[in-house]
Amino acid sequence: MIFDEQILARLSNGLVYSAIAVYALAMLAYAAETAGRMAGARVEAAGVAGARVAGTGTAVTDAPSRIRLLGAVGTSLTVLAFLLNLGGVITRGLAAGRVPWGNMYEFVLVCALAAGAAYLAFLSRRPVRAFGVWIVAIVLLALGLAVTVLYAPAGELVPVLDSYWLVIHVAAAITGGGVFTVGAVATALFLVRHRQERRGTAQAPRGRYAASLPSTRTLEQVAHTAHIFAFPIWTFAVMAGAIWAENAWGRYWGWDPKETWAFITWVFYAAHLHAQATAGWRGVRASWFALAGYAAFLFNFFGVNLWISGLHSYAGV
Repeated sequence: MIFDEQILARLSNGLVYSAIAVYALAMLAYAAETAGRMAGARVEAAGVAGARVAGTGTAVTDAPSRIRLLGAVGTSLTVLAFLLNLGGVITRGLAAGRVPWGNMYEFVLVCALAAGAAYLAFLSRRPVRAFGVWIVAIVLLALGLAVTVLYAPAGELVPVLDSYWLVIHVAAAITGGGVFTVGAVATALFLVRHRQERRGTAQAPRGRYAASLPSTRTLEQVAHTAHIFAFPIWTFAVMAGAIWAENAWGRYWGWDPKETWAFITWVFYAAHLHAQATAGWRGVRASWFALAGYAAFLFNFFGVNLWISGLHSYAGV
């Protein structure tokens, strides 16, 4: 049975909007869990085990089960939102009759999907639910930006994009970007936690959130795993882009803005991984290279596509 393209396009839009709504609920659940962990960290720091929450008559020692329940609800909603996002991407591809990453709107949809998949994959192996609220917030912001600013109707590709390299090159960039998102969040929270541990501000109001995070060792391991996994994929994406450029424009490299910022991103992440293996640089110093790499990745997509003209301008909105 052949479905009408307009029906599929409307279905895709509906699924994306549904994913946004469910992600918003997931973010609220994760935020409530985070608030509960902050309260628990404050009580633990003050040494008031078994104290009662003022005005509720409920023992704080009963709180962990409720906090875990909120986290479980947030995770369940995140899985549902991820599936809705996946459905939106699939129906978008069916409506367009091609891979669904031919413009900025579609690229953001699939990048949000990749970030959600990376988070859920790490969640099954490591205690990373503590920063689920930030991953969901980033995905929610990306999807909101996609439907309000970047939306483009489903249609055919421009001739230069009609190549099997679109599947190879862009799929690698999307995968790398999704995993880099998890690495960036873990890195930022590592710096927050490290600052708190160094200053010993667990009892200060501004230190309560940091004290509720996983240990610096755990956060650093998550970030390192994400970066060591995503870096070869990004390297392949840059190489595949150069090969595609030779096929399309007759040269492997021309320092087009998109190519330049992809290379800058690669350099920052290479510097980060090298610093992590160098005594005196691993840890905090190396983390700043990773955050700079993620900033370059974001600018490469949004800044270059929206504000700088070049050979890749056809991939805009």
